[in-house]
Amino acid sequence: MDFGLSEEQQLLQETLRNFVARECPPPRVRALFDAGDGAAPDLWKGMAEMGLLGLALPEDCGGAGLELLDLALAAELLGAGAVPGPFFGHALAGLAIAAGGSPAQRERWLPRLASGELVASVAFGEGGDRWEAGDWSAALSGSRLSGAKRFAPCAELADLIVVGARGAELVVVERGAAGLALSGEDGVDRGRPIAALRFADTPCEPLARGREVASRVRDAGLVLLAADSFGAAWRLIELCVDYTRTRQQFGQPLAQFQAVKHQLANMATEIEPTRGLFWYAAHAFDHLPAESERLAAIAKAHITDRALDVARAAVELHGGLGFTWECDVQIWFKRAMWNRAFLGTPELHRERSAALAGW
Repeated sequence: MDFGLSEEQQLLQETLRNFVARECPPPRVRALFDAGDGAAPDLWKGMAEMGLLGLALPEDCGGAGLELLDLALAAELLGAGAVPGPFFGHALAGLAIAAGGSPAQRERWLPRLASGELVASVAFGEGGDRWEAGDWSAALSGSRLSGAKRFAPCAELADLIVVGARGAELVVVERGAAGLALSGEDGVDRGRPIAALRFADTPCEPLARGREVASRVRDAGLVLLAADSFGAAWRLIELCVDYTRTRQQFGQPLAQFQAVKHQLANMATEIEPTRGLFWYAAHAFDHLPAESERLAAIAKAHITDRALDVARAAVELHGGLGFTWECDVQIWFKRAMWNRAFLGTPELHRERSAALAGW
């Protein structure tokens, strides 16, 4: 049995790798990070033209009809490039509508999500670090929503937001809806700003099967965060290798010192074995439904933790420079921090995975 990627998946990653290198090189990443609004219309247009925005959406709705593994492979490369913008929330919103929407809802929104004409986001988090569908408190009354949500990624750029409501319902709220108030929050990753939302009897459209798919959408998000963190961690290792080859101490490159070699090797061996975790969790999402929830929780908990360990080591290897705003290490460090916290910390998901295993 071949446990590697298919030729098509390898081509997907190579195409996206070239796109990121060409359209979002480190100086541009830095400029967009400094801007802090996540907006890069030309990048968004380029991703739409590549078919990236509809990668896992149904073919009859303008997507490519691929699986979560393909979407996770794309997320890995976006994490490695620290590509800013609303891709993560947009992808989750599209999956929610594709899985939980009625035929009319799918027809109304998915083609425009796949083309990039509409930008989407999700609002699942609430105060007190509540992410689970059973904890959502925003009240739904018919087609009106009241309550508050937090940590919605790139919500200020979104044309529509898929919101988690009481009873594990999913509803769609469109930009400019009456009673919707949106305010930016301080977030660690300036490439993916977050916002708080308040709803006061706000018109919304409940997804026909939202209650049935809410947890599944959450699981897809966990896998994508794990993949993004994996890519970010490997980029940090590459930055450290480049830095230690050029930075000299006592007349020779830092990379010649045995302790530095050991630290670099430890970073690589911390993260590389986790590749199979997000691959298998993504595969299980589409093919092993009985296992997928636990595997998504494990992948998110383990990989985002390991990525943050790699980020801390990268700061140490860059010495005093690593702690400064001028050093690019901070961009990927903060991306790893964002991924670790979003949709729940590793501690939460370890508890969930243990409960799901019957421990």
